[in-house]
Amino acid sequence: MHIHRRTFIQQAGLLTTGLFLGPSLSTGKLPETGLQLWTLKDDLAKDLEGTIKKIAAAGYTDLETFGGGDQFFGLSPVSFKQLLDRHKLHSSSGHYYFPGDNESFDTVINGFIKAAKILGQTYIVIPSLPAALYSTAAGCKTAAVQLNRAGQLCKDAGLQLAYHNHAFEFQQFGTQTGYDILLKETAAGLVKMELDLYFAVSAGLDPVALFMQEPERFVMWHVKDMDKINPALNTEVGSGSIDFKRIFSYAKLAGVKRYFIEQENFAIDPYVSLKKSAQYFKTALIR
Repeated sequence: MHIHRRTFIQQAGLLTTGLFLGPSLSTGKLPETGLQLWTLKDDLAKDLEGTIKKIAAAGYTDLETFGGGDQFFGLSPVSFKQLLDRHKLHSSSGHYYFPGDNESFDTVINGFIKAAKILGQTYIVIPSLPAALYSTAAGCKTAAVQLNRAGQLCKDAGLQLAYHNHAFEFQQFGTQTGYDILLKETAAGLVKMELDLYFAVSAGLDPVALFMQEPERFVMWHVKDMDKINPALNTEVGSGSIDFKRIFSYAKLAGVKRYFIEQENFAIDPYVSLKKSAQYFKTALIR
């Protein structure tokens, strides 16, 4: 992934307009502390309301869902929204799985839109692509066409589509990666990006370079830290090897609106861990 002369010129202009200011300076208020619910998927399956209550106690207010559009953890969208309301929580974003080959694309996306509106979400996020699409350059271009279509349906409904990366999108195809193709071939107004900082770093990318390449397109971040001893593992935000303070100093350039802490494995009690991450986020990253 290369930064061209045009990008450096853009950066100079952004510096003069203040787009490198950090989160609190750029918005005038502190962002909410969000959690991607995949973090506690097993607990949610065993005790949904008890887990939601513990999440609230750990300091989170904005919960990013995952799954289909007809039910959330066994509840209808209406019932799940009522559960969040009881605990003074809300959901601004949800992960919805990409339609399969045998599904009507528009029908599936419109189902996502219906559920998102019931929950009060702003963002519909595609969290991954089928291997048949991300494993070739041609597949990535096909995915971009489909993402643009989904993005238009979301825009028409007053919502915003976004795409969430893993590490595999950074596979190289000649002089560009799959992620390069997705960025280039999708319309910035229709398809925003939810950058998983851990996966970007683990793939050898500098998130700040991505922000410079596509300013104001990375509207959401997954804030997930990398264990210092074993990079394949996560740890509490602020305890690992990712330089979040540097990355967060470019929040305005990125265009970030929502932050979701995520952790896929734990060395200590999950709720103790998540509370530590929330405290670091609030005291060290968004002051």
